[in-house]
Amino acid sequence: MFRLPLASLGLIVATSMAHAHGDVAPQPMNTDALPDVGEEWLIENPYRNQGEEVWKAAIEIGDSGYNQNCARCHGLGAVSGGLAPDLRYLEAEEYGDEWYVERFRSGYTQNGITKMPAFGELLGQKAAWAIRTYIETRPDDGELDDVTPRLLQIRDELQAMAGGASGDAAALQAELAQIAEGVSTGSGAPVADSVAFRAANLISGDNPDFEAAAEALTIGLSAAN
Repeated sequence: MFRLPLASLGLIVATSMAHAHGDVAPQPMNTDALPDVGEEWLIENPYRNQGEEVWKAAIEIGDSGYNQNCARCHGLGAVSGGLAPDLRYLEAEEYGDEWYVERFRSGYTQNGITKMPAFGELLGQKAAWAIRTYIETRPDDGELDDVTPRLLQIRDELQAMAGGASGDAAALQAELAQIAEGVSTGSGAPVADSVAFRAANLISGDNPDFEAAAEALTIGLSAAN
């Protein structure tokens, strides 16, 4: 079952976003769950088309890695505050991948000041493409605005079910999945890793986690607003 870390959903970006990123040491990432991609750097995201399980694992690992290494400047959920490029709109295709991987590998310096450190040698290619997969699945602005009232109602129902109340888990899962299908990404990637998508996955299967799904909706909707 696809269960992304809720702690990363609730991460608060510190006021230090206003400073250059160059004084922060990159944080290592555990990418053991991802397939190897070879030593030569690729120019296109290899995890985009390797099946659902690889794609989901890349999002989970990339979510954590992004929040540890990138959110300080590029914003929570890749929503930039204007100090750095809004990576959500980097096209989910080879052109966007080439720009991304060049910056990831080499960093960026302006007027002798390191605006972005070079992550390539420190984190490696698997980490690079995991973060890229997470970034390209970010929902576009305002995609959940119309359905937020209903998502909050579903959140309340899930909280009640977590406390032992009866409810139709299958119907809620189907509704969340339907909402998730209507959410567009900023990058043009076909599937958005929205809070509806996460909550739907958390209550799917034989062991639905109603509490985690409710928390995902609470934190995700709060961050969106």
